[in-house]
Amino acid sequence: MSEDLLERRRAAAREREQGGAEPAGDLPRSARVVVIGGGVVGCSLLYHLAKRGWRDCLLLEAKELTSGSTWHAAGNCPNFSGSWSIMKLQHYSTQLYASLAAEVDYPITYHRTGAIRLAQHRERMLEFEHVTDMAQHQGIAFEMLTPAEIRERYPLIETAGLVGGQWDPGDGDIDPAQLTQALAKGARALGAAIRRFCKVTGLRREIGGWVVETARGAVRAEIVVNAAGYRAAEVGAMAGRDIPCVSLSHQYLVTEPVPELARLAGKLPLLRDPDDSYYLRQEGGGLLLGPYERQPRAHWVDEPVPEDFSFQLFADDLDRLTPNIEAAIRRVPALGTAGIKRVVNGPIPYTPDGNPLIGPAPGLTNFFECCVFSFGIVQAGGAGKACAEWIVDGAPSWDLWSLDPRRFTGHATKAYTTVKALELYANEYAIGFPFEERPAGRPAKTSPLYHRLRAEGAQFGARNGWERATWFPRAGEPVEHPHSLTGPGFRDAIAAECRRVAEAVGIVDLPGFSKFRLRGGAVQSFLDRLIAGRLPLVGRTTLAYVCTAKGGLLSEFTITALAPDDYLLIGAGSAEWHDLDVLRHAVQPGEDLTIANVTARFGTLLVTGPEARALLSKVTAADLSSAAFPWLGARRIEIGSAKAIALRVSYVGELGWELHLPVEQLAGVYEALWSCGRDHGLGNVGIYAVDALRLEKAYRSWKQDLEIGYSPLAAGLGRFVDLGKAAFAGREALVREAEQGTAQQFVGLTIDEPGAYLMPLASVFAAGKRAGIVTSAGVGHRVGSSLALAYVAREHAQEGARLEVMHFGKRLGAAVTLQPFYDPANERLRA
Repeated sequence: MSEDLLERRRAAAREREQGGAEPAGDLPRSARVVVIGGGVVGCSLLYHLAKRGWRDCLLLEAKELTSGSTWHAAGNCPNFSGSWSIMKLQHYSTQLYASLAAEVDYPITYHRTGAIRLAQHRERMLEFEHVTDMAQHQGIAFEMLTPAEIRERYPLIETAGLVGGQWDPGDGDIDPAQLTQALAKGARALGAAIRRFCKVTGLRREIGGWVVETARGAVRAEIVVNAAGYRAAEVGAMAGRDIPCVSLSHQYLVTEPVPELARLAGKLPLLRDPDDSYYLRQEGGGLLLGPYERQPRAHWVDEPVPEDFSFQLFADDLDRLTPNIEAAIRRVPALGTAGIKRVVNGPIPYTPDGNPLIGPAPGLTNFFECCVFSFGIVQAGGAGKACAEWIVDGAPSWDLWSLDPRRFTGHATKAYTTVKALELYANEYAIGFPFEERPAGRPAKTSPLYHRLRAEGAQFGARNGWERATWFPRAGEPVEHPHSLTGPGFRDAIAAECRRVAEAVGIVDLPGFSKFRLRGGAVQSFLDRLIAGRLPLVGRTTLAYVCTAKGGLLSEFTITALAPDDYLLIGAGSAEWHDLDVLRHAVQPGEDLTIANVTARFGTLLVTGPEARALLSKVTAADLSSAAFPWLGARRIEIGSAKAIALRVSYVGELGWELHLPVEQLAGVYEALWSCGRDHGLGNVGIYAVDALRLEKAYRSWKQDLEIGYSPLAAGLGRFVDLGKAAFAGREALVREAEQGTAQQFVGLTIDEPGAYLMPLASVFAAGKRAGIVTSAGVGHRVGSSLALAYVAREHAQEGARLEVMHFGKRLGAAVTLQPFYDPANERLRA
């Protein structure tokens, strides 16, 4: 990018013609929605709200449009992502951008050159095979390439060391300033308003909405959206929200003219080398190189963003990029023949996982976030659409849990966010291996058993910040194994843990389950209105589901009735702030109800296996017989000085109990069990084994098998839905679905290749045509088969039906089963 082009971007941001001018007049006193931030994301949201007919919307920008990260962005627009939802988000953007200029009559420079991704080893090719399948399932024509085919498309490349590559025909680059102005013009034309040089100075709640204070007066709004880019934390703080974000510097350089480019017939495709961590594209007569270095730098960690930092860059720091630059020159020697014309080093905001925040802000009412985008240009279009749908419809049209602001909880401090963001940036192009647990920022939250389990050799992974033992090496077994997409190197250790649970008894420490205590005279009426099914009787527990208005699966709880006015709700560990919002927002004014989040107050031990009753009977006087303590029963029991809420449930499909204990009593109960457990074959078990065991029982996992795109009827959970109830969210949609039949149905698949570890999101085929998608997969060690859970078209959901599943470019045969793979009659659970 030349100096002239950067200056044109600055000029475009200040443009007052062809959509750049704002309507004359004072600041409106009110608006239905106020969007804070005038970058590409904020303007996209305003445009999409206006397209939905919400025209009483106002965007406030402290400086000029694009003055934050947008103006200096490289503007690359890939469809590629390992995330299903992010791929959909980005694909929507690239499709929108292709037609936007004509739609709003504003010129946009958008080069759709296609892009090649290079692979230097087999694992990278496996990743490309999987993502290609995902893309093709979404209608994006990705292709796999040989080194020779890469050379045909990119004649300046050296192919030594390459094993292949991938082609994305819709990739390219766009001018971010022109894109932003086009979105702004489109929004204005539909009746939305923009006020520049109008800094937000305060936010406060009032009855019915928000008061947005600015240097030019106050605006009352029903809904506020934080789209403030790298200033998102400043805006969040005004509303009492601590937003997990940090600004990192990203550098790219532009060369002087490269003679070899002038001799080519057309424009080169964009080139990405994830193994050497850079992207390279043609920029006019030169080349633009953007590395992701291994030693990134964070800014403004201990101080606020400077007040006057707009249309500014950091000082060049090319020394950090030297290894990446040298690797790029080896791959494309022409790059080394030209001098450097310009270096761009600007701030990009990051969350701890590198994904943006899109959706409701946790703990707040009518406050949304659409901010902290590290790939904001390509994601802006889809983000604007999704956030507008959330505001207008109550939910986006596809599940966006991986972007939901409530996926982070209180452990995501500035320090935690910074180290995780730096780790992520250094691995921006790294493969996301299924069993990889990256170390930065850990441990953040630990069980009282953490150090004891470490001493036992436990390997750990973090789930919502909580350290959970993932697996236990056996005597003499190494703990370090090469990462692979085809399964863990320690699969034999997982198999041994599964055998222990099936043949004797295992103990699992499961900190961090989301736990809520609901008390009061209105508890039963509240829960009956909230969930799709029936409440349990006192002393019993049940699974329960909360649905969206469209009948999609929003939340999953285990509900236990401790007393008529006292219920314990347990949800997924990652769902703590999400489910707390679901509960709080459902309370009606004046209801006799209290909701206490006791997640950190109680720990959980799972004691499970055929010897579980015999073991527990040695440490408690409680009657654990099936007559006194039946399956799905709940009792308060004493173990030594500890009082536990014991639930006779098991996520692994064996006789077992969940013991929910005050955290200060967890270690004592664990020691009591071990003091007499060896005679019963007791052993520690990690969550990787738990996942393999639950797969054999076809137990669904929240946000893996259960999400808003599927109803409980499609998920095979109709037994937890009572359509005879007067009212609950999604009832009308579920009644229609029950009458018409579900389009897709949840099934199990036994894979013909016994040891294959399939990837989630692999396509399912019937007679050569795509018929569904895998949601969970792995190896079932009790049944000795490779297994998958999937949604398939209803006509293929027949017992024994033969299908195929894509496995890294190959189709493996599979047989449909409509029952759990293991113990379908639940005899072992009821023992």
